Amino acid sequence: MNRYETHPPESLVQIRESEAGDRAAFIELFASPEVRTYLGGPRPRDELERAVPEVPGRRPGLFVIDLDGAMIGTVSLDRRDAKRPGHVRPDAGEAELGYMFLPKAWECGYAAEACAAALDWFADTLPSEPAVLCTQTANDRSMRLAAKLGFAEVERFEEFGAEQWFGVWSSVTPSA
Repeated sequence: MNRYETHPPESLVQIRESEAGDRAAFIELFASPEVRTYLGGPRPRDELERAVPEVPGRRPGLFVIDLDGAMIGTVSLDRRDAKRPGHVRPDAGEAELGYMFLPKAWECGYAAEACAAALDWFADTLPSEPAVLCTQTANDRSMRLAAKLGFAEVERFEEFGAEQWFGVWSSVTPSA
């Protein structure tokens, strides 16, 4: 079935703050071997059941991706640790785009829509700041998403035992 038959293109997914009803989906994201393949592996479900608060992920820059009232993933913009490789500003601390989606939401275009919405929010909030993205080069889906969102490669480096791709996005159009 074509996804546009049930959802108009302008409203496939929404980004919003997390709610108590999202707790099970947060746990599923962090416990999923598929989701966490390129993110350090799954965390033990029993550990997550104890650690995840009743309303998880409630902080500025973290959004729940909602499809028809159900959480299908998260997208965030967090400050990149100055000690990690990959920076575009001399003082580091760039906003880094991160995302995780439940496998049932893969290959549907939801990631591009949700990440674009988060980048629009970011551009409105901090219009002159760049956003960065880092992903393993082995993660084909994330590499395609980075290109689709308009991230430009800055460098590649080795981290966490794998080759990493590091790119930058800016809402500021350079003058000619």
